[in-house]
Amino acid sequence: MLIDSHAHLEMKEFNPDREDVIKRARQAGVSHIITVGTNLALSRKALALARGHENIYATIGVHPHDVARNDSKTFDELREIARDPKVVAYGEIGLDYFRNISPREKQIEMFSRQLELAEELKLPVIIHDREAHEQTLRMVKSSSVRRGVFHCFSGDYSMAVQCIDLGFYISIPGVVTYNKANTIQDVAKRVPLSSLLLETDAPYLTPEPHRGKRNEPSFIINTAKKVAQIKDLPWEEVADATSRNTLNLFGIKASE
Repeated sequence: MLIDSHAHLEMKEFNPDREDVIKRARQAGVSHIITVGTNLALSRKALALARGHENIYATIGVHPHDVARNDSKTFDELREIARDPKVVAYGEIGLDYFRNISPREKQIEMFSRQLELAEELKLPVIIHDREAHEQTLRMVKSSSVRRGVFHCFSGDYSMAVQCIDLGFYISIPGVVTYNKANTIQDVAKRVPLSSLLLETDAPYLTPEPHRGKRNEPSFIINTAKKVAQIKDLPWEEVADATSRNTLNLFGIKASE
């Protein structure tokens, strides 16, 4: 079993061949894909896609890049679509101090509001944290959310331990396959399999040997094999364990 715990199949990059991408994933042995909303419109598209495919599930939320353009009405609408059984998590939400597309004050305000909404909806949370480690951890700790994943994890092992202690999984992206990605490789080596998920973040962060191309869920096997190499384990063991973790986090039955 192999699962892509975080992709963005609803994005425009997949408009030309979305169904072919989904078919290739299935042929590569990917049993489930979680497609992740990043604003209200894309959350709706993610849900529509999930409704049309038995093995695809959706998440909803507003990415830190987009929070400057949303208001209380946005949250009311997200609250409404969260009722659909195909919605399995809230996110991705968080802080991005690398690009600062939305003002930091707005990011902090909306991250706090969305953590509260996720708790109200009783959904696990998908955290986006880019160059905002301390602030992100501080806000998660001060919230009552204790179930979720730090996606595309970019911290060190010490931070990973803090996230796990809070009840979160650590998600390993294709970056782990890059030659100079020493920090995430160290995290992948030292964090137990019981706390790891695998993701593509497609269409972004394409793993080797496909780097330079658009990423897609079928490439998750390259990440699984790299983590297995780092841990000196059979890749099938890594795939099975991380897939079980994904199903557990998002409340998906293996038979579905």
